[in-house]
This record gives sequence, C-alpha cells and structure tokens, in this order.
Amino acid sequence: MIFLLKRMMALACALALTTGAAWADSPELKTAPAPFSVKVEIKPTAAPPEETKPVQPAAAAKKETPAQPVEAQENASEKKIGINLASRILTLYEGDTKVKMYHVGVGKTSTPTPTGYYAVQYKEVNPTWVDPDDTSVQIGPGPSNPIGYRWIGFSGNYGIHGTNHPESIGGYVSNGCVRMNEADVEELYQYVSVGTPVTVYYDRLVIDVDPDHTVSYYVYPDGYGWQSLSVAQVKKALAGYGVEDFAEFQDISDKINASDGNVTYVAKAYDLVVNGNKLAKRALGKNGQIYLPSVAVATALKLDLQWNSLQGILTSPYGIAPGYVKSDVVYMNAVDAYSLFHLRGELTPDYVYNMYSVKGNNTPTVVISPGSGND
Repeated sequence: MIFLLKRMMALACALALTTGAAWADSPELKTAPAPFSVKVEIKPTAAPPEETKPVQPAAAAKKETPAQPVEAQENASEKKIGINLASRILTLYEGDTKVKMYHVGVGKTSTPTPTGYYAVQYKEVNPTWVDPDDTSVQIGPGPSNPIGYRWIGFSGNYGIHGTNHPESIGGYVSNGCVRMNEADVEELYQYVSVGTPVTVYYDRLVIDVDPDHTVSYYVYPDGYGWQSLSVAQVKKALAGYGVEDFAEFQDISDKINASDGNVTYVAKAYDLVVNGNKLAKRALGKNGQIYLPSVAVATALKLDLQWNSLQGILTSPYGIAPGYVKSDVVYMNAVDAYSLFHLRGELTPDYVYNMYSVKGNNTPTVVISPGSGND
C-alpha cells in the first residue's frame, strides 16, 4: 500500500499535452528576482484559491532519501529554487547568487501551479507513468513517457519533471506541475537534494541587477490574470534601486502595454557620497556618462542652486552648467561637478561614486558637457 501511495505522485501534470498557444520565450534568459532577497516585490493582487488539484498521478517513486519535515531541512543545502510563473523561468540559486536559469512550462490557467514556499520532498530517476483513469495502462521509462526521465517532487502531487513534448516549454500547459526540457531537468536533478527550498511565485515585473550595477527590468504577460500592473507600481519598484527617475512615465506605460518579457535597461546605480556623507539619491550611469542629482548635491553642500528651465542651465555661486530633466528631477553631468560645485569625484572599485570638495575660484564659467543627456 505504501509503495502504491508513493507511486501516486507524478502523473497529472503530464496529462495536459495541449498544443495551444504558449507564450513565446523571451530572447534573453536573464531575468527573475531572487525571491529570497528582493528589495521590492509586487505580489499578485488576487490569486485564485488552490481548490483545483490535478487528478492523482501515478509514478514509480523510489525515494532518494526518506522525506523529512521542511523545518529539519532548512539548512540542508545552500541551493534554492525559484520559479516565476509569470516569466515561466526556473532559477537555481546558491545563496542569493543565480547559478542556473531554465525556461519551463507551468500549469494551465484552469489548473495553475500553486504559489508558495515548499521544499524538495523526494527525487526519482526513470519514473513510470500510470494512467489515472485506467491504472492498468502504464508507460515505463523511455521516449514515450510524458514525464521524462526525472521527477523532483516539491508538494504533494506537484513536481518538476521532464517531458516528451519539448514544444510545450515556455507555456501554460500542465495540470500544475513544472515541465522542463529533458537535458535541463537532468542537470537540475544533480544540483538539488531532499530539503532544497522551492519558492513558487508570480511576478510580472522582474527587476535585475548586473554585477556592474546595471539595473534593468522586464514586464511579462498576465498569463493567469492575477496581477494588474500600473506605471506607479513600476516606478515604486524601481525606486527601491534608486533608478526610478531614469524610467520615464511614457516609456513604462509602453512597456506595460507591450508586456513582451524583453529587457529594458534603465541605468547603472551608484551610491553617492559627498564629503563623507552618503546621499539618499544615487549617481546614475547612462551611455558612458555619470549623472548627479543636482539639488541633492547642492543641499548636501548647503549651496544655493537655481534652475533655468528655458535655457536648461543650472547656476550656483561657483558657476554654470547644463541640466538634464529626468522624470521632473534635474540631473547634471558629473564632469561639470567642479564648475558648479567645486567637487571632484571618482567611481570606487565597489561602485560608490565618491565626491570631495576642492578649492577653486568663484568666477562663473559656462561649461558644455560632452554628453547631450538625451538618453
């Protein structure tokens, strides 16, 4: 009886072998926030109750190790799995570092993959598929097996597995399980163990930060109809990274309307330090130039600063420099910092833009920056 119950765990998600419209894979596999360390996160506005469960599946289920309570496994491994149902991408983390990323197929709109915090319960090599409507019909390991050659169960009937329908990857196609290309699931299988945390979430807005501090974002289609998205929400999320000013309202609106899952680069974000004091606003890099929030810098220096919107000129007691309006905030090019504020600056190896005051004359000088600012 126990053996039979073990086998009743892997079939249902393989039954929905529909060839219906699947979202096209985005050209870049560079996405998904670490669900374990995001600064800003937009949650689903109204997730449906998890009342639609898949038909009880059946598969041979020889456990790799006996299943244990999730609490006992919390520190079993540094590896973590994050699955974003909106992007249909599974990310393997080591700590908070992305190690691997894979396109996946997830539950249909009528049988969505349930969101939540789980852990790998058991692993299976070469599972046997059993028809839930007629248990005498079984498909052993091989090319005809709908669930492929690997099974990674993470919650009751739900698991991550291979498929003999690779064309379904990237779509909303299963009865709730997570499908992977066979080579991908076999690779993932080697990295995870019983107890590995699995977080399943639904975020249409994904913000990514590269090692060089480039902040980019993606907006995915609302495949489940769970999460509306507004310009204000995107602005608020980008504010968590200090780059919201360089994402204009109309550009964000166009991005939401497209919801194409393609990358949009915003800016490089650097902590800004003036004479040893870290400012709330950040220095932002764009098109090879570094821009400074002019009013924030003037306030830190306790200097008067005037803005002529008609001429596009900033004026301080020390000099004059062009200004660039980004989302109603006036920025200046860092190369003009000496002329306007008698400041010198440099980008440190740990990506902090450090500025310090230097002596200079008080003769106002018009300075033309090498960058136009129209980026």
